Amino acid sequence: MANTKVIIVGAGIAGPVLAVFLKTRGYNPVIYERLPGPAEGGHVFTLQPNGIRVLSLIPELVEQIPGHPLDRLIHCSCLDRVEDILVETDISPAMMRERFGFPFIGIRRTEFQQLLIDTARKHGVEIKWSHQAIEFEQSEDAVEVTFANGTKDTASFVVGCDGLHSNTRIALFGEEKADFTGMVRVGGVSPTPPVLQGRLALVNNYGDGRHMIAYPVTEDKYSWAITTRGAEAKEDWRTQNEEQQNEIRNGPFSTWGFGAGDLVKTGQKIVKYGLYDRSELESWFKGRIVLLGDAAHPSSPHLGQGANQAFEDIYHFMRLLGKHNPSADQLSTELLLRVFTDYQDLRLLRTSELVRGARQRGEFRVVAGVDACRARNEAIRTGFDNDAARKVRDELWSGPFTESEM
Repeated sequence: MANTKVIIVGAGIAGPVLAVFLKTRGYNPVIYERLPGPAEGGHVFTLQPNGIRVLSLIPELVEQIPGHPLDRLIHCSCLDRVEDILVETDISPAMMRERFGFPFIGIRRTEFQQLLIDTARKHGVEIKWSHQAIEFEQSEDAVEVTFANGTKDTASFVVGCDGLHSNTRIALFGEEKADFTGMVRVGGVSPTPPVLQGRLALVNNYGDGRHMIAYPVTEDKYSWAITTRGAEAKEDWRTQNEEQQNEIRNGPFSTWGFGAGDLVKTGQKIVKYGLYDRSELESWFKGRIVLLGDAAHPSSPHLGQGANQAFEDIYHFMRLLGKHNPSADQLSTELLLRVFTDYQDLRLLRTSELVRGARQRGEFRVVAGVDACRARNEAIRTGFDNDAARKVRDELWSGPFTESEM
């Protein structure tokens, strides 16, 4: 009997990881991606212990991650030309491994995506580029997908991993506008500034009406992103032209303290993009089609959990698939409904909380006026390491399992 075929829509971050797990458990996944090749955008992000814990279930993958573990977490403020350390704490690989098993890693999206694509191919996963899914027709035991180039393919079920602008989500639940959060980001990669030489620190730098996050992505370069309130901008991560980049390099951010100004002045490939999320869905599936990752719960970046939560989705989806269909046979509609329902019931409320939490974190970080900024700074100084905050971080970074049930 042929292996059960699964169509995965999207070859970004979640799609290749899901495909590897499906392949190693006896399924036949095929990835379809609308772009002609790996994306150049997406800037950078952090892999956190909960996400890396899932990736560690793929042999030898974690050791190949092309990023740098971080060793310090710093919250600082530059307000009225006064520089102040609000919080500084240890997130060294040794400490993080002792407490959570895995470190924090700063990583460039393009390099990480390429690693995941290469890993999927090594496992025998087929990836078809330049295939935009536009139509899904379901029958009793299969889904036929039609692509913009006229190609058709059929599988037992479909998983939409196609991100914020998911065609799979539109096909299931109709067109909806992504929610602009009222905030925009500019960001780039720069040589490590003098103040951060020899330090692998994740730095949150707070100013009046602005917030910068910065962390190393290579031995001698830091990635940075500045969030402000502003007019709506596209979420396309396209590099600004040279004139626009120079305006940013020489603008008001260039005088920011704690190395922030140095990062801005030496920024390379500076991008500007809007920050978006989407309203909570009542359901993540319809029939034999299910959503995963940003297709289901796109979030603004202020918790740094986007990719990490997609990996948690994958873990629980695969765990439930193994529980209900251990032999990886063709799935009846009834059995697939059980898998999708259990997956949704477990993940929908949790991810919705994190999407709301990310937006709230952004609102908290980017406030205007000296009095509001001082109140924010004091809240960070006194609240970062209290019992409630530690409990939230511990629960987040300890997920999604202690011992794998996959």
